[in-house]
Amino acid sequence: RSPADGLNNPRRRFPMTQRRPRPAPDTSPRICVICGRTIEWRRRWARVWHEIRYCSDACRRSRPGETDRKLETTILELLQQRARGATICPSEAARWLAGDDGWRPLMERTRRAARRLAAAGRVEITQRGHPVDPSKAKGPVRIRLTGP
Repeated sequence: RSPADGLNNPRRRFPMTQRRPRPAPDTSPRICVICGRTIEWRRRWARVWHEIRYCSDACRRSRPGETDRKLETTILELLQQRARGATICPSEAARWLAGDDGWRPLMERTRRAARRLAAAGRVEITQRGHPVDPSKAKGPVRIRLTGP
């Protein structure tokens, strides 16, 4: 070993007593492309965080279909027919699309469509008149258009 290999060698970029600085990981939350829920960063996903698109295996298996696109369109049409600042219940969109008899099976898909629209910034999901995080909202919600 030569003295050039020592700890205090000025040619050495990072002395052995210091750790090499690592870039901070991008831990910003992601939004599931299927259901619109927030996906929180996990340490075990650190290497593939930029590839994460789905919150669960169920979302990975399902893809938004024609019914989901119709629900999104129906939500926006119903909101545009109302006064500015007025809200709708997700069940109104489901009833509009499926009729009074078969609307209940569409409720989760309607909430997913609303979360996707909220993630895109087109609508706002509220509870008791206050905006809420769509992925954490439990119970009855209302939907309204965003912006002026």
